[in-house]
Amino acid sequence: MTAADTGRYRLTPMRPRDPGEPGRAASSLELFFDLTFVIAVAIAAENLHHAVSAGHIADGLTAYLMMFFAIWWAWMNFTWFATSFDNDDWLYRVMTILQMGGVLVLAAGIEPAFSDGEFLLTVLGYVLMRVVMIAQWLRASRRAGPARRSTIVYACGIGVVQILWLAWLAVPESMAPVSFLVLALAELSIPVIAETRGTTPWHPHHITERYSLFTIILLGESLLASSTAIFEALSDIEDLLPLIALGVLCLIVTASMWWIYFWPPHHRAITALRGSLMYGYGHYFIFAAAGAFSAGVGVEVDSQLGHSSLDPVLATFTVSVPIAIFVLGVWLLAIRANADGVVNTVVPVCAVLVLLDPVIPIPTFLTTLFMIVIVITLVLRTPKAVEGDTGSTAAAPG
Repeated sequence: MTAADTGRYRLTPMRPRDPGEPGRAASSLELFFDLTFVIAVAIAAENLHHAVSAGHIADGLTAYLMMFFAIWWAWMNFTWFATSFDNDDWLYRVMTILQMGGVLVLAAGIEPAFSDGEFLLTVLGYVLMRVVMIAQWLRASRRAGPARRSTIVYACGIGVVQILWLAWLAVPESMAPVSFLVLALAELSIPVIAETRGTTPWHPHHITERYSLFTIILLGESLLASSTAIFEALSDIEDLLPLIALGVLCLIVTASMWWIYFWPPHHRAITALRGSLMYGYGHYFIFAAAGAFSAGVGVEVDSQLGHSSLDPVLATFTVSVPIAIFVLGVWLLAIRANADGVVNTVVPVCAVLVLLDPVIPIPTFLTTLFMIVIVITLVLRTPKAVEGDTGSTAAAPG
């Protein structure tokens, strides 16, 4: 940055980024930003683990999906905004750090939301993050050019919905899940409306790299949480073989999830508004499943120790279901369009077959077997080649 690039108060004009910029990569601020979200995901997964082990499956899963929506949507909105308007001046950095503070406030409210149905802190943290995004969109609108109308719609839409979130705190508990769903749909509709008023530019390789890095962090958090649950249980059980086997199988499964996710060229999935929306919104299920995987391993460990209220068969499902959702999600969003008939048969079939895991007495054995089959298939096959594949500049969700 030169002196000519800065204006009053040493601020850089927030102009749209070049979607064809060579070598565009995630910044250190974006990676720092992601870490606070992983804290929130880890807390949500831990509370899901305890709720399910206690037998409160429906309540625990509902709270987890609600908390994860807040985490995911705030992360995704910042990510798509950053790919279009990140100017990395001091004000942009300060506002991003304020959003990180909102994440930590939200994280502090996750446990009360699970245990008491108290959402005050989570809503306040979420609204703080979104209010900062309003300021970011308004700042971007000054130099957005053809995308100016879109940035204004984003700012106004986000503002209206945040007022409704604050009003949601007064909704009776019995109506909270339904009204939450209505407001979540309102949030999801904002990009659809805004991008029809003037598309915002984005860098396809940069945005898919952001999703990929967040997936790695989530898988790492799941591996850490799973390992911790297993290590802590070693001193409480005489027969160590089942726990050791579970630990080995969890490592193989997590590595397989990583392998599967990074096989296809993700940037090809976002060539138009519809594809961008499907890719962006579909990752809710992929990310939530990655976070829930560690909770499932914790439940399986509790079941082996006799500390879980769940039937052992249901405990095994808490591991296999998140894995099946993760694999099917990646297949639908990124693999299917880039694979041949063999891959497009093996991947979804094996993903469904992992749900048979509870029929045998060895936890996660079938899951591990089918995940290995998928990986071997991907090693033997390669993604379809596309002539002139350089990415695209379609509209961005968020």
